[in-house]
Amino acid sequence: MSKVRVAGFSVSLDGFGAGIEQSLKDPLGKRGGEMFQWFFHTKMFCAMVGREGGTTGGVDDEFAHRSMEGFGAFILGRNMFGPVRGPWPDEEWKGWWGDDPPYHAPTYVLTHYAREPLVMEGGTTFHFVTGGIEEALALAKKAAGDKDVKIGGGVATVRQYLQAGLIDSLHLAMAPVLLGQGEALFSGVDLHALGFAVKERKNSDYATHLVLEKG
Repeated sequence: MSKVRVAGFSVSLDGFGAGIEQSLKDPLGKRGGEMFQWFFHTKMFCAMVGREGGTTGGVDDEFAHRSMEGFGAFILGRNMFGPVRGPWPDEEWKGWWGDDPPYHAPTYVLTHYAREPLVMEGGTTFHFVTGGIEEALALAKKAAGDKDVKIGGGVATVRQYLQAGLIDSLHLAMAPVLLGQGEALFSGVDLHALGFAVKERKNSDYATHLVLEKG
């Protein structure tokens, strides 16, 4: 049975999932990249950005693969698609990842402003959904078939799906970093009351990987 999962989601020790002031220069917010050191050194990430090398075989590489494999559709908040705010001024912005995004599947972007679907290289098509999180999930589940749906972020999007009880599995990469400020992932979220428990825990030099599941 397919699941709705969050995977490869980095969180600081003080509970922030992104830094402040996201921009074209700082897509993860100021200091946000410090939480992703577990990911940046892996072969998976290097391949995603068209770079040679990267580590293989370790805990981080294992979770890097798990964070992108087995999904038939993705859901992103608008910030995960780009830094543009408000009505779309034009259709020049095509996402952070260039012409060949790493999703390779239908990808649903939550937005208040309609836009035509955007077909990219490698099998990714961005669909812009104005009807909210449940509409996006229904579309993603239909597109994914027997595969899982990934809630790709950002923080506000993951929090909304958690609060609505729509996430089955949550992989957090807890980085040994104190951001001090940013977007708090667990604000208004009671994971215990939602039925989550830690099912898996593995450590690397860069993060503690925790998989939480319901039941």
